[in-house]
Amino acid sequence: MPTPNGFENVLNWLLEPADPGVRYLALRDLVNLADDDGQLVEARRMAYEKGPIATVLAGMQPEGYWSKPGPGYSPKYRSTVWAITLLGQLGASVKVDERVARGCAYLLDHALAPGGQFSSSQSGAPSGTIDCLQGNLLIALIDLGCDDPRLEMAVEWMARSVTGEGVAAKEEREAPVRFYAYKCGPDFRCGANYGYPCAWGAVKVMKAFSRLPAAARTPLVERAIERGVDFLFSEELTSAAWPGHRYINPEVTPPKTYGNIAPGMEGYKPSSNWWKFGFPVFYSTDLLQVAEALCALGYAADPRMEGLLAMIRGKADDAGIWALEYEYNEKTWGNYGEKRQPNKWVTVRALRVLKVAEFTR
Repeated sequence: MPTPNGFENVLNWLLEPADPGVRYLALRDLVNLADDDGQLVEARRMAYEKGPIATVLAGMQPEGYWSKPGPGYSPKYRSTVWAITLLGQLGASVKVDERVARGCAYLLDHALAPGGQFSSSQSGAPSGTIDCLQGNLLIALIDLGCDDPRLEMAVEWMARSVTGEGVAAKEEREAPVRFYAYKCGPDFRCGANYGYPCAWGAVKVMKAFSRLPAAARTPLVERAIERGVDFLFSEELTSAAWPGHRYINPEVTPPKTYGNIAPGMEGYKPSSNWWKFGFPVFYSTDLLQVAEALCALGYAADPRMEGLLAMIRGKADDAGIWALEYEYNEKTWGNYGEKRQPNKWVTVRALRVLKVAEFTR
């Protein structure tokens, strides 16, 4: 598959040996070299030895965790949850380095509750489940090549948490499977957002489902995908105006929104983070990740995607390069560029989306 039209010259910039981590992703995802191609093998080796993958893995403890033992949600953004999420976005693999496999196993042993919920709680209790965490970790673990059978349980919980099938209300404390204070209801409802659906969580859940081969998608998963896609397309994508999201009592303090506008709160704007493209992508979500999820689910040619794809293309500069608009420098493992400057990591993200969009039309 060739590079998206108009961006051929950018590829040479992305392939510069000085940035081995980006070079590896560009060869793998934009040039589409075979996994055993000698050029890709060498690029992968350099990414592990000289790129940010090396930085992340150097911070892992021998037992397989980062920062401190346990489920690994805190401290943000250097503990186990965030390190595994980052490794997935950097293109690491359990097949290349046993430390990646060890980190995945530690996460599953300590952060996955018996019901399939990834927990943000230090105790690892299922009550710590939340959509953005569930989606992020399943994306990462699948991308890393983890094939632990416990992932099936995590996928099933994620699907049931979308459709509500077989999940009791949070008030039914004796029920074997129920919603909780944070993951408080179906259709991405989130207690952190006052019970309204969380579009940030929805995007990550949909992207995680997109990682499942079609043959592995059960009828339950297919129903969950259908509901999630309907939710995202319920509004014009570039508006980020999905109904219901977090806000604070306007009589006390101005509302803080995380992407959605709650009914009756139409005067308040969605989070500006939707329109800021960044790397890495943790629990915040941008519109580029919306496109990643929907394109991966097969909706790249859907007419409802046209505005979003045009917006993504329009954010490139005259040279066909995207800037870094939010970052986690000094907060996570490694630095990935300066804000408001041309950025290779964001450019790879954007070109992946445009490549899929152009060649599915």
